[in-house]
This record gives sequence, structure tokens and C-alpha cells, in this order.
Amino acid sequence: MDTRRIMVIDDERIVGDMAKMALEQDGYAVETFLNGEAALARMKETHFDVVVTDLKMKGIDGMEVLRTVKERYPETKVIMITAFANLDTAIEALRGDVFDFFPKPVRIKELKASIVCALNRQG
Repeated sequence: MDTRRIMVIDDERIVGDMAKMALEQDGYAVETFLNGEAALARMKETHFDVVVTDLKMKGIDGMEVLRTVKERYPETKVIMITAFANLDTAIEALRGDVFDFFPKPVRIKELKASIVCALNRQG
């Protein structure tokens, strides 16, 4: 079976670094990005099975990443993380077909479990 590819987008380098380290231990191929622009450019070159994105970022934010991924790559699952979680943003993300939504700080065990569920869900 091919290695599953995970993209992590967060403007805080430590978040991406921690997620990359933890997910690579489970055998995933992980690429991290500090902004949505670079991440979406990379998606034109390589398929990712799951995108984990921060909600609030300068430039292209997590909601725009979600909309773009769902429009261009509908089979890719998107998991959103944010330090600014509230009911309105959660509802907006869910309406945008986000697979899961986590407040920061994210518990890596929960994130890993969500990624496994996302990878096992078809369509």
C-alpha cells in the first residue's frame, strides 16, 4: 500500500514541526507549510490524502484552504485547527465540509485518531 500523504498548514512553525514528527512516526509522508498560498501551490503538484490547516492565517486562511481543496480535490479530507474556536466558525467549517475541527492546543492523539478515520472514510 502506498504511503498516505498528509499536509499540515499552520503559521506557527512549532505546530507543523510537532505534527510532522508525530505523524511520520506512524508512517505517513508529511509536508508542512507556514501559509495557505504555498500549500495550495504544492497541491497542484502532489496529491494529499488529508490536509490539516489552521483557521486563522495571513493571506489565504483556513476557510479559503477548505473551500479550494473541496472544490479542486473533493476526495481530500480537511481537518481544521484553531486557537480561535467558537460556535460560528465551527458551523461555517462544518458547512464547508470540514472532516473534523479541533481547538488549539491540539492533542496529537486525537488528531491522529481523526486522520485514521478520515483515511478510512471513502468519498
